[in-house]
Amino acid sequence: MSTHKFTLSFAGSSDTDIFDLTPEIARALADSGVEEGFLLMFTPGSTAALTTIEHEPGVVHDLKEALERMAPRGIPYRHDQAWGDGNGYSHVRSALVGPSLTLPVESGALALGTWQQVVLLDFDNRPRNRIVNGYIYQG
Repeated sequence: MSTHKFTLSFAGSSDTDIFDLTPEIARALADSGVEEGFLLMFTPGSTAALTTIEHEPGVVHDLKEALERMAPRGIPYRHDQAWGDGNGYSHVRSALVGPSLTLPVESGALALGTWQQVVLLDFDNRPRNRIVNGYIYQG
């Protein structure tokens, strides 16, 4: 089984950033030459996550609001008591969504739905440089 690795990087702000990775992934797939297989993606760190969503302003806003309801800022987190960095909510959000994603590759492209894009979510309360490692497997 052949593997093609790629790395993407993004500069986060200090808010919940949602980056559309789909165009960069499409370029990496084209460069790999893989027609059938799967893509495994992982973002290191405990305050970021990967998922799929329709990346349009309304849904992006809705997702941010839903995450705020599930793990709100401004409430006590034991992490904040231990470390004093105020980003306990971002660790919880990351754990709820998850740091990795596996997707099928068919006919040289991701097998996504019509309105589905792959996104990186950066939850931290301070600017971070985020890395996403991708592994394309021929299968």
